[in-house]
Amino acid sequence: MSKINFLRPDKENLNTFLYLGSLLFFVSVLDVFLNSFFNVNITGFLPTLLSFVIPLVIGFIGLHFIRIEHSGYKFLDSLNKNINTNGFNAVLSLLIIFVIIKATPPILSWFFVDASFAGDSKDVCSGSGACWTYIKVWFNRFMYGMYPNAEQWRINLSFISLALLGSVGYFATEKFKKYLTLYYVVIYPFIAFLFIFFFISGGPVFFDFSYGIIAAVISIILGFFIPSRFKFYYFLIVPLTIYIVLKYFVFYEELIELGKLDGLNWVETGAWGGLSLTFIISFFCLIFCFPIGMAFALGRRSDLPLIRYISVGFIEFWRGVPLITVLFMSAVMFPMFLPEDFFIDKLVRAIIAISLFEAAYVAEVIRGGLQALPRGQYEAAKSLGMGYWKSHFFIILPQALKIVIPGITNTFIALFKDTPLVFVVGLLEILGMINLAKTNPNWLGLATEGYVFAAFVYWAFCFWMSRYSLKLENRLKTSN
Repeated sequence: MSKINFLRPDKENLNTFLYLGSLLFFVSVLDVFLNSFFNVNITGFLPTLLSFVIPLVIGFIGLHFIRIEHSGYKFLDSLNKNINTNGFNAVLSLLIIFVIIKATPPILSWFFVDASFAGDSKDVCSGSGACWTYIKVWFNRFMYGMYPNAEQWRINLSFISLALLGSVGYFATEKFKKYLTLYYVVIYPFIAFLFIFFFISGGPVFFDFSYGIIAAVISIILGFFIPSRFKFYYFLIVPLTIYIVLKYFVFYEELIELGKLDGLNWVETGAWGGLSLTFIISFFCLIFCFPIGMAFALGRRSDLPLIRYISVGFIEFWRGVPLITVLFMSAVMFPMFLPEDFFIDKLVRAIIAISLFEAAYVAEVIRGGLQALPRGQYEAAKSLGMGYWKSHFFIILPQALKIVIPGITNTFIALFKDTPLVFVVGLLEILGMINLAKTNPNWLGLATEGYVFAAFVYWAFCFWMSRYSLKLENRLKTSN
């Protein structure tokens, strides 16, 4: 072992510095941990200021000793690269670790130890912790808003059915994957629209459309197993046949008139709310804003001046106004310009407004992907004899969209988090229902629990979207 220089740790004395540095770092963290969790202060015999600074100094010295480049230990090299590159970063890392340790006991105490879970009234929430009883009692409203309790099965059945129909792509064989684009772009949104606006809304109109929904679903599922040479005749005959059988032989009108098959009660969109409304708004806005944004991204790069100027004007207009202003205009001003006998539901107006607003951002994200492609891709498509549309759909857009997956995901996450602004049009999604619940005289003073619950819900779904986009990005990654 060579002479040890404590000011400049080297690789020759790696084990010595590693053991000594790890010990000092462990002692500093242990001191803060014992003080935070058990109120035991190892350096309590020192003055208050020194007692506060000593763990930081000891930890700093420990990190200094293990800051050895190319040590040969993968974990140590990764640690030094990320949180221990120099003395300043070492101090910041220690402060963050100490703050986390200090904050953990009161957070655990508020969330779990002193929290109230049982009961069904505010009277049980007498401790200093969170009152999760409030969330338990109001959970149903946070999920469904003011939707009637007896009819909430319609929302559950709709979401489960759409989730199952949306997972068709995971089970489709290579033979049928070429039809998935048509399914997800045209058929699936149409089925979702019928489910949401006629099954969840209910009313007499439900029966006229439910036959079509069931016929379409059955036909699509069975269609994956039909040989290609019969598909044209299959989709020409079978859906109509199933519709006629359902309408005139299974759910014929005499049954409805005799009261043997009751219709679904009409539920106005003003009663929709909670997390289910958040999903409905986000789902349709995602479906509509993406193709609109793609069209304006292509239009902004068009060689035709009229199309280019219209696209630029649309994008700059919608990006230049706040979303809350757009929703206010759709709720208050837009109906003034409609004929007296013409009515558009406020939920539809909100979805249209958010879709147009987010489409402007999607357009700019996609335009960035189009500009990132090398000019050779366009020239290669032309050399193959492809026209504008064919080259863009088969060569340009697939590559551009793959490049901008992170940007598109970021826009979709922002859209999901913008849904609380629909309170402007009188709709109460999950955060709106929490704001309503906190004003209830029987539950005053419990806003914190509601906001923490909402934050967790939004974080969970946003985190899932980000992880899914990362998985999709890695799956589509190609080598240069």
